[in-house]
Amino acid sequence: MLRRIKVQISHIERLNCCLNRSYAFAASSSSSGALSGGVDDDGGDGELYSDVPRPPRRKAERKPFVTPMKELIRRAREEREARKLQPCLMLENPPENGLLVPELVEVAHRVYRARGSLLKGLSELLKVVPVQRCRFCSEVHIGHVGHEIRTCTGPNSGLRSATHVWRKGGVQDVVFFPKCFHLYDRVGKPRVGHDERHRVPRIPAVVELCVQAGVDLERFPSKRRTKPVYCIEGRIVDFESVSETHKIDRDMFAESAIKTDEMGRDVVPLRTSYIEESKLDIWSNLTDEVENIKQLSVWMLEWWFEMMEGVKRIMESYTVWTCGYCPEVQVGPKGHKVRICKSSKHQSRNGLHAWQEATIDDIVGPNYVWHVQNLNGPALNNNLKRYYGKAPAVVELCVQAGAPIPDCYRSMMRVDVVRPDCDEVDLVA
Repeated sequence: MLRRIKVQISHIERLNCCLNRSYAFAASSSSSGALSGGVDDDGGDGELYSDVPRPPRRKAERKPFVTPMKELIRRAREEREARKLQPCLMLENPPENGLLVPELVEVAHRVYRARGSLLKGLSELLKVVPVQRCRFCSEVHIGHVGHEIRTCTGPNSGLRSATHVWRKGGVQDVVFFPKCFHLYDRVGKPRVGHDERHRVPRIPAVVELCVQAGVDLERFPSKRRTKPVYCIEGRIVDFESVSETHKIDRDMFAESAIKTDEMGRDVVPLRTSYIEESKLDIWSNLTDEVENIKQLSVWMLEWWFEMMEGVKRIMESYTVWTCGYCPEVQVGPKGHKVRICKSSKHQSRNGLHAWQEATIDDIVGPNYVWHVQNLNGPALNNNLKRYYGKAPAVVELCVQAGAPIPDCYRSMMRVDVVRPDCDEVDLVA
């Protein structure tokens, strides 16, 4: 009896010791996390430090899922059970029911105007700040001389020791807007078949996102409904009369000067707004070239952040898909069925894309570049690459043109890091 009591006491002591160790480890990890800058001093949860983006993934690897696979399976199971309980129901929430989201119509117009102004400003700014592009890969560098960092992954890169071969770049190298198929009816016909690939136009995914969110373009018409659609056993049924739909489309394209959306507000389908046009006119009339370029770079940063914030807000309601292995994107409820995928494992899919939820980097390619402190200084050294920071090419271009560094990119660009000389690398820990 005494032996049994002693054994139980020893088990309790071991359990107490293990609990104390786990509590001490948890306390130490939480304190170290607070010191590392994951939580603000004021109690907020904003990050104080953003690290340099990781290098591009290998072509054989799949993109990480935005939503975990278990969560996607759970949602599909719930939708299937709800469809069994109620086979026929009217979709109430836009844009799933074919109607526009009222509060995102103005956001879509701002994104469309900001994109046009950004491209026009880039074409002017590239006349002053040079851009280098690798001949064999997608690497871009802002400066008069390309960097010497060995990160080339193009053809025969092993023979060149992964060094880049630089040439002059353009606007399409600074920011990348992938194209997707334009959908006339995003709900009634959300997929593009393989035989329709030559008949359906392809436009930048950002423009297609704006069109589906409420921007009206004459070259790319879109069906605007006034009544929600029904879902019968998983299929979309539209009871709106065809004649009424054609009448709405004719009325919509007949007015060329002023157009109104379904909220009754005027829509001016211009590439730039009146305020942005006046900005560009003031910029062209300035006499001091230095102040001219600096002011343009500041405006470009404003347009960049306005476009990115608007795209993030629209993507919360409007679905965007991307292939898990290639940069193909599609805006709409579903991905297309065109067999044009040539990435890893495309034979098992018969050329179809492996669609998954897209991120903002898939629809607007930021194209991260190395940050240069002195534009006229020597080329970046490969031995010092751990001390260099990165930033989106648009931000780096504007900073080199005279714009102040945005606070959200200061840590990523590693402005506060003191770089050692080439002969001091071995002496730094």
